Amino acid sequence: MAEHQLSKTFPVKPKLKPKPRTQKQTPESKYWSSFKAQQIPNLISSVTSLTFSPTPARPFAATHSASLTLFSSQTFSPTATITSFSDVVSSASFRCDGLLIAASDLSGLVQVFDIKSRTPLRKLRSHSRPVRFVKYPIADKLHLVSGGDDALVKYWDVAGETPISEMQGHKDYVRCGDCSPVSSEMFVTGSYDHTVKLWDVRVTDSKSALSLNHGNPVEDVIFLPSGGLVATAGGNSVKIWDVIGGGKIVYSMESHNKTVTSLCVGKIGKDNGEESQQYRIMSVGLDGYMKVFDYAKMKVTHSMRFPAPLMSVAFSPDCSTRVIGTSNGIIYAGKRKTKETEEKKDLGDFIGFGSVEQPERRVLRPSYFRYFHRGQGEKPSEEDYLVMRPKKVKLAEHDKLLKKFRHKEALVSVLGSKNSDNVVAVMEELVARKKLLKCVSNLDSEELASLLMFLHKYSTVPTHSALLMGLTKKVLELRAEDIRASDALKGHIRNLKRSVEEEIRIQQSLLEIQGIISPLLRLAGRR
Repeated sequence: MAEHQLSKTFPVKPKLKPKPRTQKQTPESKYWSSFKAQQIPNLISSVTSLTFSPTPARPFAATHSASLTLFSSQTFSPTATITSFSDVVSSASFRCDGLLIAASDLSGLVQVFDIKSRTPLRKLRSHSRPVRFVKYPIADKLHLVSGGDDALVKYWDVAGETPISEMQGHKDYVRCGDCSPVSSEMFVTGSYDHTVKLWDVRVTDSKSALSLNHGNPVEDVIFLPSGGLVATAGGNSVKIWDVIGGGKIVYSMESHNKTVTSLCVGKIGKDNGEESQQYRIMSVGLDGYMKVFDYAKMKVTHSMRFPAPLMSVAFSPDCSTRVIGTSNGIIYAGKRKTKETEEKKDLGDFIGFGSVEQPERRVLRPSYFRYFHRGQGEKPSEEDYLVMRPKKVKLAEHDKLLKKFRHKEALVSVLGSKNSDNVVAVMEELVARKKLLKCVSNLDSEELASLLMFLHKYSTVPTHSALLMGLTKKVLELRAEDIRASDALKGHIRNLKRSVEEEIRIQQSLLEIQGIISPLLRLAGRR
């Protein structure tokens, strides 16, 4: 039997191909970009805080001016507005069952409202200065935490409208706070005295259990889902602290250009499954940027720019909605598209039949007749052995001619195409085969004219000039007599000469500009 030798043919590809400046989108960037922004305008003034309800409907509340507005997370339309305030509303917090909402204003008053009737059920008066934050503890329906410009942190009995304990320790305005996700008796506050303090209401002397120094006035502080880490925002930095480890700093992110105003935690993926454990910190600042920070890998994974300074941010617990409040009264709300299966499930729950589970398809085995009649669209299992069919290489006309060693015809064929990269690639291949000059010397007048037209158009292009300028010189040397005998070829040479002279003038101008700028850069570097 005759031995068959397998030969592989590869198409000619350009070597000098510029790399794209923009990086490809990562899967996480695609995830965050899938939240299509929709503007909610006409909120009069700055949106000071945003918070989502823990109920399945997921409405969110926005505080602006002397009003508290509730929005639907499905349509982003306002469902209710509470105006029972005498001053600017600074903060709001839903109770764990979503039936009540607490709000604070700059008059020093904290009020608790019924969501349905919008009537104030309790009015908590004890702060002597503006109250900057109010928070319901996790799974606690009877108490509230508040802090204000009087440098006091108060733990309230909502039913009795009296403060149970008053925490003193901050030396400046208390601007933010958050409650622990693992304990209803512990919470953390941040102040303009650069400190973050951890409080425990079970401590009798009302002293802080832990104190951290952020290094700048603290604008926001949040607990991370584990309960052992705290993230603080102040200045242009976001810092992560290990509370269990005694307040040791874990990482400092300084990717914002201006003051970071708000923080929140969001999950990637659905409510269940492994993807739900991928938490991210979202930060917004006065520079108009929203940054997504992966604190497991300690790096910024996504960044997004908005046309106004950002004041607040919130992310829904079901990972479907993101809202960002700006200083000019606009909310940028984004909702991620859900899959059809989830919509069908919600429809089934609404009708009353619940989610209908699809029957599982029986696994194919070699003992079944259907196993041997599988089509090409059938996905292989882990136990199957894949026999990959080699892909057929599609060759262009010049590649086929190069394969047959018809060098001149390959050069003429590729000159007729409009792709300069392919022409240069064929020329480089002919240089490697030492046949380029021979092909040039065998060209007739029309083929030589097309070559000169190509050289006139692309010889000054930086990516091709290294090869084409040398080739132009050789063409003039080899075909000088033919060029003198033809007026058409002389016209191509004049055009080529003009383009080269223009390129020389541009290079000289650039050198002059470089000579002017380089001393200035040296002086700026010394400063």
